Amino acid sequence: MARVNESNSGSDVLSLESIRESLIRQEDTIVFSLIERSQFPLNSPAFEDSGNLSSSLTEFFVREIEVLQAKVGRYENPEENPFFLEYIPHSVFPTHKYPTVLHPKALSVNINKRIWDVYFKEVLPLFVKPGDDGNYPSTAASDLACLQALSRRIHYGKFVAEVKFRDAPQDYEPAIRAKDTEALMKLLTFEKVEEMVKKRVQKKAETFGQEVKCISSDSSDESEKKYKVDPLVVSRIYGEWLIPLTKLVEVEYLLRRLD
Repeated sequence: MARVNESNSGSDVLSLESIRESLIRQEDTIVFSLIERSQFPLNSPAFEDSGNLSSSLTEFFVREIEVLQAKVGRYENPEENPFFLEYIPHSVFPTHKYPTVLHPKALSVNINKRIWDVYFKEVLPLFVKPGDDGNYPSTAASDLACLQALSRRIHYGKFVAEVKFRDAPQDYEPAIRAKDTEALMKLLTFEKVEEMVKKRVQKKAETFGQEVKCISSDSSDESEKKYKVDPLVVSRIYGEWLIPLTKLVEVEYLLRRLD
Protein backbone atom coordinates (compact mmCIF):
# COMPACT_ATOMS: atom_id res chain seq x y z
CA MET A 1 0.00 0.00 0.00
CA ALA A 2 1.04 3.52 -0.63
CA ARG A 3 2.12 6.02 1.97
CA VAL A 4 -1.20 7.81 1.67
CA ASN A 5 -2.77 4.95 3.62
CA GLU A 6 -1.02 5.87 6.84
CA SER A 7 -3.02 7.56 9.56
CA ASN A 8 -1.39 10.95 9.26
CA SER A 9 -2.61 14.18 7.79
CA GLY A 10 -2.73 14.35 4.02
CA SER A 11 0.03 16.94 3.84
CA ASP A 12 2.37 14.68 5.82
CA VAL A 13 2.01 11.61 3.66
CA LEU A 14 1.65 13.02 0.15
CA SER A 15 4.97 13.78 -1.51
CA LEU A 16 6.67 13.02 -4.80
CA GLU A 17 9.04 10.69 -2.98
CA SER A 18 6.27 8.61 -1.38
CA ILE A 19 4.45 8.46 -4.71
CA ARG A 20 7.61 7.41 -6.52
CA GLU A 21 8.17 4.61 -3.99
CA SER A 22 4.61 3.38 -4.43
CA LEU A 23 4.82 3.40 -8.24
CA ILE A 24 8.06 1.42 -8.13
CA ARG A 25 6.44 -1.19 -5.86
CA GLN A 26 3.45 -1.35 -8.18
CA GLU A 27 5.79 -2.17 -11.06
CA ASP A 28 6.65 -5.44 -9.30
CA THR A 29 2.97 -6.32 -8.93
CA ILE A 30 2.25 -5.54 -12.58
CA VAL A 31 5.20 -7.51 -13.92
CA PHE A 32 4.36 -10.53 -11.76
CA SER A 33 0.68 -10.39 -12.76
CA LEU A 34 1.60 -10.34 -16.46
CA ILE A 35 3.93 -13.30 -15.93
CA GLU A 36 1.19 -15.25 -14.15
CA ARG A 37 -1.33 -14.49 -16.92
CA SER A 38 1.14 -15.66 -19.58
CA GLN A 39 0.84 -19.26 -18.38
CA PHE A 40 -2.60 -19.41 -20.03
CA PRO A 41 -3.39 -18.94 -23.72
CA LEU A 42 -5.66 -16.10 -24.82
CA ASN A 43 -8.84 -18.05 -23.94
CA SER A 44 -11.00 -15.42 -25.62
CA PRO A 45 -14.34 -17.22 -24.96
CA ALA A 46 -13.90 -16.28 -21.30
CA PHE A 47 -14.13 -12.54 -21.97
CA GLU A 48 -16.09 -12.32 -25.20
CA ASP A 49 -19.87 -11.90 -25.32
CA SER A 50 -21.53 -15.17 -24.44
CA GLY A 51 -24.66 -15.14 -26.58
CA ASN A 52 -27.81 -15.29 -24.50
CA LEU A 53 -26.05 -14.59 -21.20
CA SER A 54 -26.03 -11.06 -19.83
CA SER A 55 -22.24 -10.93 -19.56
CA SER A 56 -19.09 -12.86 -20.30
CA LEU A 57 -17.63 -15.21 -17.74
CA THR A 58 -14.85 -12.72 -16.98
CA GLU A 59 -17.28 -9.80 -16.57
CA PHE A 60 -19.39 -11.90 -14.18
CA PHE A 61 -16.31 -13.02 -12.25
CA VAL A 62 -14.86 -9.51 -11.88
CA ARG A 63 -18.22 -8.00 -10.95
CA GLU A 64 -18.93 -10.60 -8.25
CA ILE A 65 -15.43 -10.37 -6.79
CA GLU A 66 -15.70 -6.58 -6.67
CA VAL A 67 -19.01 -6.82 -4.82
CA LEU A 68 -17.44 -9.11 -2.23
CA GLN A 69 -14.35 -6.92 -1.88
CA ALA A 70 -16.52 -3.83 -1.52
CA LYS A 71 -18.35 -5.43 1.39
CA VAL A 72 -15.08 -5.71 3.30
CA GLY A 73 -14.04 -2.15 2.45
CA ARG A 74 -11.66 -2.39 -0.52
CA TYR A 75 -13.17 0.59 -2.30
CA GLU A 76 -13.06 2.81 0.76
CA ASN A 77 -9.40 3.10 -0.15
CA PRO A 78 -8.97 6.07 -2.55
CA GLU A 79 -6.31 4.08 -4.44
CA GLU A 80 -8.88 1.51 -5.59
CA ASN A 81 -11.34 2.09 -8.43
CA PRO A 82 -13.93 -0.57 -9.33
CA PHE A 83 -14.65 -1.66 -12.88
CA PHE A 84 -18.37 -2.08 -12.16
CA LEU A 85 -19.08 0.95 -10.02
CA GLU A 86 -22.84 0.68 -10.42
CA TYR A 87 -22.85 -2.65 -8.54
CA ILE A 88 -20.63 -1.62 -5.63
CA PRO A 89 -22.32 -1.85 -2.19
CA HIS A 90 -21.25 -0.16 1.01
CA SER A 91 -18.86 -1.95 3.31
CA VAL A 92 -20.53 -4.08 5.98
CA PHE A 93 -17.52 -3.79 8.29
CA PRO A 94 -15.93 -0.76 9.94
CA THR A 95 -13.24 0.53 7.61
CA HIS A 96 -9.95 2.32 8.03
CA LYS A 97 -10.21 6.11 7.94
CA TYR A 98 -7.95 7.09 5.09
CA PRO A 99 -6.45 10.58 5.22
CA THR A 100 -8.08 13.05 2.88
CA VAL A 101 -5.43 13.99 0.35
CA LEU A 102 -7.40 14.25 -2.89
CA HIS A 103 -9.89 16.82 -4.05
CA PRO A 104 -13.46 15.48 -3.58
CA LYS A 105 -14.06 15.60 -7.32
CA ALA A 106 -11.40 12.89 -7.71
CA LEU A 107 -14.09 10.30 -7.06
CA SER A 108 -15.57 11.09 -10.46
CA VAL A 109 -12.34 10.19 -12.30
CA ASN A 110 -12.57 6.55 -13.32
CA ILE A 111 -11.40 5.33 -16.73
CA ASN A 112 -11.72 1.63 -16.03
CA LYS A 113 -14.01 1.05 -19.00
CA ARG A 114 -11.21 2.25 -21.25
CA ILE A 115 -8.63 0.21 -19.34
CA TRP A 116 -10.81 -2.89 -19.78
CA ASP A 117 -11.04 -2.39 -23.55
CA VAL A 118 -7.34 -1.63 -23.94
CA TYR A 119 -6.33 -4.64 -21.86
CA PHE A 120 -8.39 -7.23 -23.73
CA LYS A 121 -8.14 -5.79 -27.23
CA GLU A 122 -4.59 -4.43 -27.35
CA VAL A 123 -2.42 -5.47 -24.39
CA LEU A 124 -3.36 -9.09 -23.74
CA PRO A 125 -2.64 -10.39 -27.28
CA LEU A 126 0.89 -8.97 -27.01
CA PHE A 127 2.11 -11.29 -24.28
CA VAL A 128 -0.07 -14.43 -24.30
CA LYS A 129 -0.14 -17.16 -26.89
CA PRO A 130 -3.23 -17.58 -29.08
CA GLY A 131 -5.38 -20.58 -28.30
CA ASP A 132 -8.01 -21.97 -25.98
CA ASP A 133 -7.35 -24.54 -23.25
CA GLY A 134 -10.79 -24.20 -21.65
CA ASN A 135 -9.34 -23.12 -18.31
CA TYR A 136 -11.63 -20.12 -18.10
CA PRO A 137 -12.12 -19.63 -14.32
CA SER A 138 -8.37 -19.56 -13.62
CA THR A 139 -7.85 -17.32 -16.64
CA ALA A 140 -10.49 -14.90 -15.38
CA ALA A 141 -8.85 -14.82 -11.95
CA SER A 142 -5.52 -14.04 -13.56
CA ASP A 143 -7.07 -11.34 -15.74
CA LEU A 144 -8.63 -9.79 -12.64
CA ALA A 145 -5.20 -9.57 -10.98
CA CYS A 146 -3.81 -7.84 -14.07
CA LEU A 147 -6.75 -5.47 -14.41
CA GLN A 148 -6.66 -4.39 -10.78
CA ALA A 149 -2.89 -3.86 -10.84
CA LEU A 150 -3.09 -1.81 -14.05
CA SER A 151 -6.06 0.19 -12.80
CA ARG A 152 -4.39 1.00 -9.49
CA ARG A 153 -1.26 2.21 -11.25
CA ILE A 154 -3.12 4.28 -13.83
CA HIS A 155 -5.49 5.89 -11.34
CA TYR A 156 -2.55 6.69 -9.09
CA GLY A 157 -2.25 9.59 -11.49
CA LYS A 158 -4.71 11.37 -9.21
CA PHE A 159 -2.12 11.43 -6.43
CA VAL A 160 0.64 12.40 -8.86
CA ALA A 161 -1.46 15.30 -10.13
CA GLU A 162 -2.36 16.46 -6.64
CA VAL A 163 1.22 16.63 -5.39
CA LYS A 164 2.39 18.36 -8.58
CA PHE A 165 -0.42 20.89 -8.25
CA ARG A 166 0.44 21.57 -4.60
CA ASP A 167 4.09 22.07 -5.48
CA ALA A 168 3.39 24.63 -8.22
CA PRO A 169 -0.25 25.80 -8.32
CA GLN A 170 0.78 28.94 -10.19
CA ASP A 171 1.90 26.78 -13.13
CA TYR A 172 -1.28 24.74 -13.33
CA GLU A 173 -4.10 27.13 -12.46
CA PRO A 174 -4.10 29.13 -15.74
CA ALA A 175 -4.30 25.95 -17.84
CA ILE A 176 -6.98 24.50 -15.57
CA ARG A 177 -9.14 27.62 -15.79
CA ALA A 178 -8.71 27.69 -19.56
CA LYS A 179 -9.50 23.95 -19.77
CA ASP A 180 -6.31 23.66 -21.82
CA THR A 181 -5.67 19.94 -21.84
CA GLU A 182 -2.69 20.26 -24.18
CA ALA A 183 -0.93 22.69 -21.85
CA LEU A 184 -1.63 20.44 -18.86
CA MET A 185 -0.24 17.43 -20.71
CA LYS A 186 2.96 19.32 -21.47
CA LEU A 187 3.34 20.32 -17.81
CA LEU A 188 2.90 16.70 -16.75
CA THR A 189 5.27 15.14 -19.28
CA PHE A 190 8.86 14.36 -18.35
CA GLU A 191 10.31 12.24 -21.13
CA LYS A 192 13.53 11.35 -19.29
CA VAL A 193 11.55 9.99 -16.35
CA GLU A 194 9.28 8.01 -18.66
CA GLU A 195 12.28 6.45 -20.42
CA MET A 196 13.78 5.52 -17.06
CA VAL A 197 10.55 3.83 -16.01
CA LYS A 198 10.37 1.85 -19.26
CA LYS A 199 13.96 0.67 -18.84
CA ARG A 200 13.35 -0.28 -15.21
CA VAL A 201 10.27 -2.39 -15.92
CA GLN A 202 12.10 -4.05 -18.80
CA LYS A 203 14.89 -5.00 -16.40
CA LYS A 204 12.39 -6.27 -13.85
CA ALA A 205 10.72 -8.43 -16.50
CA GLU A 206 14.14 -9.85 -17.38
CA THR A 207 14.89 -10.55 -13.72
CA PHE A 208 11.51 -11.89 -12.59
CA GLY A 209 10.51 -13.70 -15.76
CA GLN A 210 13.60 -15.59 -16.85
CA GLU A 211 12.91 -19.26 -17.39
CA VAL A 212 15.28 -21.49 -15.42
CA LYS A 213 15.03 -25.11 -16.56
CA CYS A 214 18.58 -26.22 -15.95
CA ILE A 215 21.83 -24.89 -14.62
CA SER A 216 24.50 -24.48 -17.29
CA SER A 217 28.20 -24.23 -16.63
CA ASP A 218 28.20 -21.14 -18.82
CA SER A 219 25.54 -18.82 -17.45
CA SER A 220 26.82 -15.83 -19.39
CA ASP A 221 25.30 -16.82 -22.73
CA GLU A 222 22.60 -14.20 -23.18
CA SER A 223 21.38 -15.75 -26.44
CA GLU A 224 20.01 -18.80 -24.60
CA LYS A 225 17.98 -16.84 -22.08
CA LYS A 226 14.22 -17.21 -22.43
CA TYR A 227 11.54 -15.18 -20.72
CA LYS A 228 7.96 -15.93 -19.73
CA VAL A 229 6.99 -12.47 -20.96
CA ASP A 230 9.15 -10.59 -23.44
CA PRO A 231 10.77 -7.74 -21.44
CA LEU A 232 10.51 -5.44 -24.47
CA VAL A 233 6.75 -6.05 -24.51
CA VAL A 234 6.50 -5.02 -20.85
CA SER A 235 8.39 -1.82 -21.66
CA ARG A 236 6.07 -1.24 -24.60
CA ILE A 237 2.97 -1.74 -22.44
CA TYR A 238 4.21 0.99 -20.15
CA GLY A 239 5.23 3.31 -22.96
CA GLU A 240 2.13 2.96 -25.14
CA TRP A 241 -0.61 2.48 -22.55
CA LEU A 242 0.20 2.73 -18.84
CA ILE A 243 2.09 6.01 -18.89
CA PRO A 244 -0.25 7.78 -21.38
CA LEU A 245 -3.36 6.59 -19.51
CA THR A 246 -1.85 7.69 -16.20
CA LYS A 247 -1.29 11.16 -17.64
CA LEU A 248 -4.86 11.15 -18.96
CA VAL A 249 -6.06 10.55 -15.39
CA GLU A 250 -3.79 13.35 -14.18
CA VAL A 251 -5.30 15.76 -16.70
CA GLU A 252 -8.87 14.70 -15.88
CA TYR A 253 -8.15 15.18 -12.19
CA LEU A 254 -6.59 18.60 -12.65
CA LEU A 255 -9.51 19.80 -14.77
CA ARG A 256 -11.69 19.21 -11.69
CA ARG A 257 -9.12 20.43 -9.15
CA LEU A 258 -10.50 23.99 -8.86
CA ASP A 259 -14.19 22.99 -8.83
